[in-house]
Amino acid sequence: MLKPAVARASALVLAVAVPVMAGADEITVFAAASMTNAMAEIGERFEAATGHDLIVSLAGSSALARQIRQGAPADIFISADPGWMDTLEDDGLVAEGTRLDLLTNSIVLVAADPDAAPVGIGPDTDLAGLLGDGRLAMARVDAVPAGLYGKAALESLGLWDGVAAQVAQARNVRAALAFVATGEAPYGIVYATDAAAEDRVTVVGTFSPDTHPPIVYPAAALARSDNPLTPVFLEFLRGPQARAVFEDEGFGLADG
Repeated sequence: MLKPAVARASALVLAVAVPVMAGADEITVFAAASMTNAMAEIGERFEAATGHDLIVSLAGSSALARQIRQGAPADIFISADPGWMDTLEDDGLVAEGTRLDLLTNSIVLVAADPDAAPVGIGPDTDLAGLLGDGRLAMARVDAVPAGLYGKAALESLGLWDGVAAQVAQARNVRAALAFVATGEAPYGIVYATDAAAEDRVTVVGTFSPDTHPPIVYPAAALARSDNPLTPVFLEFLRGPQARAVFEDEGFGLADG
């Protein structure tokens, strides 16, 4: 069952509270904010299949990794960026042999205007002209995976310098999406899965995969966890019920 976790630092905790089953065991998962909808559905399916409770803390992968380094009580980490998992692994905080590449994703340009025209994204794109006096919403470009991927794509196309001063940075990709959905920013760069989950934005362009590093979501057990449900949930993530949820939400499966 999905229940709220206690947030630390700047983490955004998004969970749905439901009654606790008497005697049910629980497992705590720290997951990238872009997995919000998928983890809600997976929580319900995990409870129905096992009778155990799932506690999910959702935030930017960088914020979650920092919390784990500071001793936050999590059993499993799912990052939107291999780099943050690498950092925890280098620190000896990932349980050996448990890491797996779970999902893939893509980044898109979204607009607040439902009638916005499609944009061909390339080196000649006049992104600054599209923005006018408005802002380009992105997750933090120095730390949050969606922001890192977005900045890398803009740099590879030679567009970053022309729009850097107009970027409105958000604490995670869902917050960047909200900037566009509420009309605070006319355009934003988010994951395709986030755009699909928000009917107040319009996808106007998709960044080619060759403009940024591969978007891979690794998952792993944390070394300090002795929760017997940890291998159970990792196996559930690879099973048909979770895979169906991920595909419904627009994620690619890393193993095809």
